[in-house]
Amino acid sequence: MKPVIVIGHKNPDSDSICSAICYANLKRKLTGRDYIACRAGEINNETKFILETFRAEAPQLVETLEPTLADVQYRRIEGISSHLSLRRAWEYMRDNDIPTVPVVTPQGQLKGILTLGDIARFYMEDQDANALAEAGTRYRNIVDTLQGEMVVGDPEDHFTKGKVVVAAANPDVMEEYISEHDMVLLGNRYESQLSCIEMKAGCIIVCLGSKVTRTIQKLAQEAGCSVVSSPLDTYACSKLINQAVPVRHVMRTQGVITFRDDDLVSEVKANVSKLRVRYFPILDNDGYYIGMISQRNLLDIDRQQVILVDHNEKDQAVDGIRAAEVIEVIDHHRIDSVETMNPIYFRNQPLGCTATIIALMYQENGVAIEPQIAGLLCSAILSDTLMFRSPTCTPTDERIARMLAAIAGIDVEAHATAMFNAGSKLGDKTPDEIFHIDCKRFKAEMKSLAVAQVTSVSRRELARLREQMLPYMQSLLPSSGMDMLFLMLTNIIDESTELLFVGHGAKQVVEDAFGVEAGPNSAVLPGVVSRKKQMMGPLITAIDAWQEGLS
Repeated sequence: MKPVIVIGHKNPDSDSICSAICYANLKRKLTGRDYIACRAGEINNETKFILETFRAEAPQLVETLEPTLADVQYRRIEGISSHLSLRRAWEYMRDNDIPTVPVVTPQGQLKGILTLGDIARFYMEDQDANALAEAGTRYRNIVDTLQGEMVVGDPEDHFTKGKVVVAAANPDVMEEYISEHDMVLLGNRYESQLSCIEMKAGCIIVCLGSKVTRTIQKLAQEAGCSVVSSPLDTYACSKLINQAVPVRHVMRTQGVITFRDDDLVSEVKANVSKLRVRYFPILDNDGYYIGMISQRNLLDIDRQQVILVDHNEKDQAVDGIRAAEVIEVIDHHRIDSVETMNPIYFRNQPLGCTATIIALMYQENGVAIEPQIAGLLCSAILSDTLMFRSPTCTPTDERIARMLAAIAGIDVEAHATAMFNAGSKLGDKTPDEIFHIDCKRFKAEMKSLAVAQVTSVSRRELARLREQMLPYMQSLLPSSGMDMLFLMLTNIIDESTELLFVGHGAKQVVEDAFGVEAGPNSAVLPGVVSRKKQMMGPLITAIDAWQEGLS
């Protein structure tokens, strides 16, 4: 069974990362199943500081949940050697009920494919008496196909010259159609066997299990003529002999369509729907064969099970969320648009942080909170509530955070200050990176907007960011797909925000939303520190009203 992914929103903040780690840990303890904490974007400086402080590994980056061929129940059928006889290849295909087999090297690299159609085509179109020689067939294949034994000669030698002849006539007539190096099928007549050896045949196949005399064996050995004895009659031998040719003589090597196990199912479907081929080889990233896939297999997809933390909006979810199976949501934001096929466990509480909810779930289930988990949860609460300054913070958030701080052995105020200082170090980041550190997209009426937030304890740094970010936002808007862009420069100490904005109508919307007189591209909002509780509600309401006024 595949592990369940626990993941937050794109552009993850500390709550998204820490909640994923801690909830995955709780689920493992409660169920014994494998839950993996993941992330949908890069980790910011504040979160890096938290992870380093409590020696926690960063969650695995997941760029998309779109299923790949690795999620498909394809056939992990073994490949065959190019030296294998057609008879053995056909038996392998029959026993495994598959019309196509891969031909691989001993190391597992794909050399070609063999289909039932290729075998049929060989029999219908290539019944040349020289086929065995042209294919360089090993005597081992011939002996195996004819269920016989090698009386004279080396089974590892190859038949490379001559044609296959059935000696149905008397020795005098045989001399007219048997040439040097030919392979001759005959019976137990001593004079016929001797005649073939004298005419320098390359191999004689004695049918009906007839005994080969010591004299014939000695003469054949001296003449360099191989001798094979088969229990089958001459007709059966002549019918089966071409099944000894090696697969490499018939297999297809040109135009073979292959896929990688990390190819997206949606892309593979689009490609194979135009083809009449039934099976396709799958290779790993190093080019080694790992299985065969059919169009029918593409309908049997093992969907990735996912738990969403710190959000429930499809626009903020990791790419490909629609192809996954959401089985739980743990969140403290407004309920939005993630849809599920079945009823799920959905926990949404009006608290300041998802980590608070998860800490409560540890307590409710009687699971002890370890110091490392306590440190991560406490850090997430301090981050989301801006050390209890945010209007989203509740008494429960503060009570839980102080309880967690005691378990983790940290001082709340000192740790929060260190966190915010680490998060404020943005000098090494580009404007694009800064804007997308904590950026969320929203829709209001017919307008799309992106609202980013940067928090800092330094007035000087926020002033520097203002001069840097406004030109960037103006250049970003045309290609962003958004109608308006907003950036909250939030001073944690002053508990205020300078809101930067670009886009048609943005100035009017800000003035209507907050009752302030805005500049051309900015407005100071005293007491506003929360995007969720203080920013988005007034903005969306003002946009709706502005849109109505235009209509």
